[in-house]
Amino acid sequence: MQVELRQGDIRTRRAGVVALGILQRESELSGAAAAVDRTCRGAIRELLKRRDFSGRFLEAATLFPPGLGAPRLILVGLGPRGELTAHRALQAAAIAARRAREMRAGTLALVPFGAGAGGLDPVRAAHATAEGLILGHYRFSAYRSDAGPPPLRSMVVLENDRGRAALMKAAVARGARWAEATCLARDLANTPGQDLTPERMAERAREIGRDVGAKVQVLGVPQLERLGMGALLGVGRGSSNPPRLIVLDRPPQGRRRTAVPTVVVIGKGITFDTGGISLKPKENMHKMKYDMSGAAAVLGLFSALPSLDVPFRVVGVIASAENMPGSRALKPGDVVRAMDGTTIEVTNTDAEGRLVLADALGYARRFSPVAVVDLATLTGAVSIALGNLAAGLFANDEDLAAELIAAAALTGERLWPLPTWDEYLFDMKSDTADLVNSSGSREGGAILGAVFLKHFARGMKWAHLDIASTAWSPADRPHEPRGPTGFGVRLLLEWLSRRTWAATAS
Repeated sequence: MQVELRQGDIRTRRAGVVALGILQRESELSGAAAAVDRTCRGAIRELLKRRDFSGRFLEAATLFPPGLGAPRLILVGLGPRGELTAHRALQAAAIAARRAREMRAGTLALVPFGAGAGGLDPVRAAHATAEGLILGHYRFSAYRSDAGPPPLRSMVVLENDRGRAALMKAAVARGARWAEATCLARDLANTPGQDLTPERMAERAREIGRDVGAKVQVLGVPQLERLGMGALLGVGRGSSNPPRLIVLDRPPQGRRRTAVPTVVVIGKGITFDTGGISLKPKENMHKMKYDMSGAAAVLGLFSALPSLDVPFRVVGVIASAENMPGSRALKPGDVVRAMDGTTIEVTNTDAEGRLVLADALGYARRFSPVAVVDLATLTGAVSIALGNLAAGLFANDEDLAAELIAAAALTGERLWPLPTWDEYLFDMKSDTADLVNSSGSREGGAILGAVFLKHFARGMKWAHLDIASTAWSPADRPHEPRGPTGFGVRLLLEWLSRRTWAATAS
């Protein structure tokens, strides 16, 4: 799907449909809305006067007014001016894209939502609008005979002012790239486990690496055995599809590669999770194809790295396995030895994510990273704590946590900090080994999973994002269809973008 910025006037732009964002409780129309209304002989004011449309956030209406270059006009409510944010502008743009696709418009043109009377920074508004268009337009139809309304051929963001158009052009391109990366993560998480095994995920990583200039290394069972990755190997040994450790390594492009800092992002890549011998209930087990959403976020991040001129090395580590109840599968009571030498009594084979991440964190240490962030659909408990509108944030470094929270606020991919006090680790002590992988306690389950990982992150600046609450949406939202969301891709890109800005400014 092509999204681009063009200099031009929305009143004369030829398209299947044009769209405008309308503020709520404004006494007068202004900017592009006022200009379009004059061209349409007051059609928007008449609609507002009849109270058939008020500009309430995400309210939408379609008009067929005379005088425009397009036969149809979509109005999307932005809500009150004082409550408008870039994330709200993103959602409004997503509504416009959805409406345009549903009406089979073919092409859509609109101005950056919130950039005029809305008071948003024009560059940020253009970025958010482009993101929203791609995210709202998304459909996963790879396995459907009837894919529904066809995709739009193009979506154009218009800016009439030549100077502002030049500033916004790069922002629209970057916003579209970030959203496409999120859609890549959604596609991966939507793919059935039969078609996305650990080896197939490795193949996708190689494809992405070739496209973005990243070296990709895939470690199979013999290499994992030599490294002593008993935790990852243990999780994967019940499946006929053996585990893989996938490493993507992208140095700064066009810069000297000596003495540059390294950032490591780690993704949990359980391509299907039955729970193993500790078998999950049958209800909703089909969703467990999304248990590799952390890995999908890492791959999505790498696919969009060319949109950032990062002055540091970015390494992605994906620990991938199928958790199956085969004859060789881990049994409750078995003991595995992680790469760092820690022994772990497996009290619950359905707490497998922390096992594969333990070895991924051990592997990350070799890069001497300045920061490590892992993403994982780790615990159902985080959903009990936070619902499905925020992911849990756990960190051993306050500055790193603050960076991620700031990025979350800008992208709308919310994070909520939870503690990792050392005392919690007492609940993870084993009578047989160094640690258990599950305490069996119902209290603080998300925290206990995080402090288990904290043990393996010692000596590194580390943050853990438990995205089990946000990687799958139970409801259809403007920018997220029901199902896998691609959560974390835009958050990580924003985080790296801010680190890039800080590095170049210093």
